[in-house]
This record gives sequence, C-alpha cells and structure tokens, in this order.
Amino acid sequence: MYVPHLPTHAYDDIIDLPRPVSRTHKPMSMHNRAAQFSPFSALTGYEAVIEETGRLTEPEVELDEQHKADLNDRLQMILHLLSSRPPITVTWFCPDERKSGGAYLTHTGILHKIDPYTHQLRFEDGTRISIDTITEIEMEDAPSDIL
Repeated sequence: MYVPHLPTHAYDDIIDLPRPVSRTHKPMSMHNRAAQFSPFSALTGYEAVIEETGRLTEPEVELDEQHKADLNDRLQMILHLLSSRPPITVTWFCPDERKSGGAYLTHTGILHKIDPYTHQLRFEDGTRISIDTITEIEMEDAPSDIL
C-alpha cells in the first residue's frame, strides 16, 4: 500500500509557494494597507464629550447697586479723559456658549471710543466689550482722587 508523504506541520505544503498576484486588481498601496489596522473607536465623539464635561465655568456674580454706580462713575471719568488716550484694564464676564456660567476675562489696552448706541467699549486693537458685562475698570497712571 502506498502512503503519501504527510506534512509534518500544517502548512508545509504551501509555505514555499509564491504569493498569488491578481491579474485584474492592482496591489493595494501601503497607506491603504496600513489603514486596515488603525485603531477603531466604537464611541466616536465620546472623548470630546468627556473633555467638554470636565471644562470648568464660573457662575456670573450679580453686582450690587453701589458697585454699578462706581463703575458708571469710572466710565464717566474715562470718557472725559478719552482724548488723552488712557490705557485701561477692563474685567468682564463672558458667558459660555455651551454650558451655564462662563469666564471672567481681562483686557488691557488703549480705549478708542465709548459707543452709547451699542453700549460697548471699543479699543484701538479692535476689541469690543459690552458695558453691561463689565465688572471692574482700572486706569493706569490715574490720579488717586479719580479712581
């Protein structure tokens, strides 16, 4: 009886054969081949949601009437000194577009104009700040009796 030569390992019969090459399809580029093995994210956008949830915001503090009156007095004084182009520092509340609360921002610059129609401070660098959101105004080199 004839006994064929049995391979000693499972793939001994094909291990030395050349790799098959298709005559109809072009070989895949290395870039596309590598893309097959890129990580898969089943929860697309999950990391962005976690990051957004972890982002902190501050609640807006309601100013009392005395503080509002002081801010108004400072604005009036700055309006009188506007021609001397005083550098001022303004702190205001900027509400967050996605979450409740927001952030207190500070800007220092040379004031160009106080616009009574839009209720904005306009600085020479193009920054615009709504007067209604201002919480603090400081002016450098101001006489102590003014501010």
